Amino acid sequence: MGNVYASGNPSNPPNPSPSPPVSAIGAMPTTVTSAMATRPKDEGLPNPGTFEDLHKKVKELMPMPFEGCKLMVNKGLSNHFQVGHQLSLSADKEKSSYHFSATYVGTKQISPSESYPVILGDIDNSGNLQAQFIHQLTERIRTKALVQTQQTAFSVVQMDCEYKGPSYTATVTTANPDLINESGIIVAQYLQSITNSLSMGSQILYQYGQGQEMAEVSLTARYTGSSWVFTGALSPATCHLSYYHKGQNNVQVGVEFESRMGETVTTLGYQMDVPQANLQFKGSLDTNWRVAAVMEKKLTPMPFTFSLSAILDHTKHRFLSGFGLMIG
Repeated sequence: MGNVYASGNPSNPPNPSPSPPVSAIGAMPTTVTSAMATRPKDEGLPNPGTFEDLHKKVKELMPMPFEGCKLMVNKGLSNHFQVGHQLSLSADKEKSSYHFSATYVGTKQISPSESYPVILGDIDNSGNLQAQFIHQLTERIRTKALVQTQQTAFSVVQMDCEYKGPSYTATVTTANPDLINESGIIVAQYLQSITNSLSMGSQILYQYGQGQEMAEVSLTARYTGSSWVFTGALSPATCHLSYYHKGQNNVQVGVEFESRMGETVTTLGYQMDVPQANLQFKGSLDTNWRVAAVMEKKLTPMPFTFSLSAILDHTKHRFLSGFGLMIG
């Protein structure tokens, strides 16, 4: 389990930055540079990264299909500031929307691909707002804050603090804390490198409110081979397994198994890149007999990306398709 809530994203910030929490309204894209690539001189084991990145390689293979028409325009106003517009049109009026987003990346450079602080904001035509603030306080301590509103009411308030040691990562997250009604969610996570290939950790989730309390402990492990990664997480109520394999000729495949609250889904996903044609294709098939595919074609030398999407749901006997254009 990554953060308590998630976000999807309509635009791309100018510089990669840590990814936002998992599941929410609206979306903003953020990327994170894995700390596993660096190895401190005073420690033989690498940093294992964060909990939210455990299944990242498989998640990135899965397509994000859409219906109807989509137009995205991203404009960099400076080296630190970018704005974006996303217009989605669908036969279903409830799925048609407009999003305006803004991203600011500060001047504190941690690495060639990371600068802080990072401020992201997104608002849609219904007035739903999402804002996120990320800052690297010290070399090892990073903080994040997320706020989401629906109309005029706060729906999500989340804050977390992450400490990256030489061979471990510890994170504490609080979500929707309410001192008056004495309710909220607290999540503590710890991930440790056991060997260069194996990392293990645990997570404790504590929820309280309305005179009730609930605690859940989960254990996780990840093994990294030369061209594959296997990750598993177990708790009394959930089971999450994933396998990622990088093949030859720019082909990647992955399998994800999720069992939560009595619902079980297994998804097979793959990604194929054709660098000579600036083409990328992603596809997936799950045990609910839902097939999805997205093709993206970069129209170089122009800053355009054309995309085609298709969804076939055999159970509901429904087929949806879409096409989009991203500028910038």
